[in-house]
Amino acid sequence: MNYTVLRVWGIPIRVNVSLLVFVPVLVWLIGSGEQLAAYEVVINAATPATVDAMSLSAADRWLVATLAAVGLFASVTVHELGHAWVAMRYDIEVESITLWILGGLASLAEMPREWNREFWIAVAGPVASLLVGAACIGALFVVPESATVLVFAIGLLGVMNVSLVAFNMLPAFPMDGGRVLRAVLARNRSYVSATRTAARAGTLFAILFIFLGVVVTFSPVLVLVALFIYIGATSESRAVVLGDLLSGLTVTDLRSPREPVPVGATVETVFARLLAARRTDLPVADESGAIVGAITAAALRDIGPAEYETTTVGDVATTDLPRIDAETSAFDALQTLQRSRADVGFVVRDGEPIGLVSQADFAAALELRRETTAF
Repeated sequence: MNYTVLRVWGIPIRVNVSLLVFVPVLVWLIGSGEQLAAYEVVINAATPATVDAMSLSAADRWLVATLAAVGLFASVTVHELGHAWVAMRYDIEVESITLWILGGLASLAEMPREWNREFWIAVAGPVASLLVGAACIGALFVVPESATVLVFAIGLLGVMNVSLVAFNMLPAFPMDGGRVLRAVLARNRSYVSATRTAARAGTLFAILFIFLGVVVTFSPVLVLVALFIYIGATSESRAVVLGDLLSGLTVTDLRSPREPVPVGATVETVFARLLAARRTDLPVADESGAIVGAITAAALRDIGPAEYETTTVGDVATTDLPRIDAETSAFDALQTLQRSRADVGFVVRDGEPIGLVSQADFAAALELRRETTAF
């Protein structure tokens, strides 16, 4: 569940409920135990500030931790706005920015396949974070050291931003470094091949992070990051391959020519047709021949075989299916079905259904393309 908290450049900035749960945990992780003492060493070594964690009262420790945690996710917002700003320069719509437990996500209406566009969009986020880190470190030259809490919080934010840039630029797809890797590879090879290589690199990093998180450091957060990388790498690689296999096709190309069944036909008759055609769905037409619904195998589960002879198609036909314009690309149509968690949808032209397309139709098309296409 996401909550929109503000808009920047017309882009909704959303906070996922997982972040609301995680921020108090992050405050506790920063402010408790020996964490601040460890950060003290890094801040003193990497910034012009001189801080002493032992001089902080208990209240000051928690105040530093709170400021750092909130400031960190404000920095993540700036990071994502960096991606968004460059994407908009390329006339790519940015649908939203979502902050969640593992950072932020700028949702683009489309991912550019031009290597240079992906490169600069991917690099823009880390550059924004570096600027935030540099600004924090620069601020330490002017903030009086007597403002101990502020100095500690700003120093901590500076170190965190620079550290996150270094981590985020690891070539672990789909992190920014992985996207940079794909962009560089795509200069001299196909987009699909570049994606597969970057995804394999992401998978290797995921395995490494799981090992480190379970065996070495016992860090649940690192394991969570590893799972995010693995799922992201495999799912995006699959999506890119599917997109290439379905390229050049519209949903009309995949629509199988199924003869509609009359709305007054019995379910018994339709069941025989489904069985003979080895289909799980058929369009339903009224007396004029216009398609008014669909009958699916799922709908037949609600009635027993004994009722097939007395139940008409009109009694069980459904109109509650995704509606996909006939000119929609096959890949976008497949995504529509998957987002709707539907096995079948209406293909419509000028607002009127002209047939059905199902997951089975996509599976058949993908199998044919796989057999005839080499990557």
